[in-house]
Amino acid sequence: MGLFDKLRNELVDIIEWVDNTGRALVWRFPRYQNEIKNGAQLIVRPGQKAIFVYRGQLADVFEPGNYTLKTENLPILSTLQGWKYGFNSPFKSEVYFVSTRQITDLKWGTPNPIILRDADFGPVRVRAFGTYTVKAVDPKALLKELVGTDAEFDADEITELLRSIIVTAFSDMLGSSKVAVLDLAAHYRDMSDQLRKMVVERVDDEYGLDIPTLLLVNVSLPEDVEKALDTRSSMGIVGDMNRFQQFQTGQAITAAANNPAGGGASEGLGLGMGLAMANRMAGAFGAPGTAAPPPVPGAVAWHIAVNGQQQGPFSAQQMAEGIAGGHINRDTLVWSTGMGEWTAAGQVPQLAGSFNAPPAPPAPPPVPSK
Repeated sequence: MGLFDKLRNELVDIIEWVDNTGRALVWRFPRYQNEIKNGAQLIVRPGQKAIFVYRGQLADVFEPGNYTLKTENLPILSTLQGWKYGFNSPFKSEVYFVSTRQITDLKWGTPNPIILRDADFGPVRVRAFGTYTVKAVDPKALLKELVGTDAEFDADEITELLRSIIVTAFSDMLGSSKVAVLDLAAHYRDMSDQLRKMVVERVDDEYGLDIPTLLLVNVSLPEDVEKALDTRSSMGIVGDMNRFQQFQTGQAITAAANNPAGGGASEGLGLGMGLAMANRMAGAFGAPGTAAPPPVPGAVAWHIAVNGQQQGPFSAQQMAEGIAGGHINRDTLVWSTGMGEWTAAGQVPQLAGSFNAPPAPPAPPPVPSK
């Protein structure tokens, strides 16, 4: 190979950029001291722009297309290099490709909680996060303010700056919106649009960027405040506390019945809770908020002592059922009107007979079939 052929091969014939990362914003064509050949091909793909820079000065900008580089389409560079009548020799110039397509899947969030004065809860701390996209709209401003002399510049190098701008704008918007914490979810779309406009105003003219999409995904409260809200919601769902207590008592009776290891104490407690539940249910048939009616005239009202607590009053029928079920034994203390003190059930004439009742005879054996 001759010297002329070697020099010719060092000249740049095709200038192009194929981005496989999906996150690059700016890329400088690697010239490596090679000169750009007169009539070289410049290929600018869709979603790109090419900018020529000569000795630190921004020159010509090319939109997507295929160009043969010559004096006619390099007017600014021709002026900077003093080409009055065109050029026939190679020239040196830096070529930057700028991606003008959207870079997606970018996230923002509040690194620290934002204090908000809420009408319902007073001062509260909230956190927020969301997503956004970025796009270069003014390549010259982008090169001047952010890229400088970097050979490559991607979205990751600017995300910290953009997140700070978004969080600052969100804090300003949240402080002036006066939206209650419980109503924030209903305003996510409007707040996203307003936040995007505020951010675009700060990055468009200064950095040559656009934020085509900015979404507010969630605003959250501290964990203890969320638990308090859950408790408040649960109380609203429960509604009538008296009915809720009745339900809880019924659940406790079921749990006690399923615990055979509880012994006599648990059985007595189960009886007391069950009889109390019966009284509550009987009272539910009366008018709401009224006291239970007095015993029927002439009927004996009994009280029993279970684990040191008084239960009752109970009718004679209820007492008989308690004795038959084994929940009331001879040593259970009872009392009724006319008795001077609490007495063991087995020593009270009205109840002693129930303990002496003979057990039911066994069922007859089945008759064999013929």
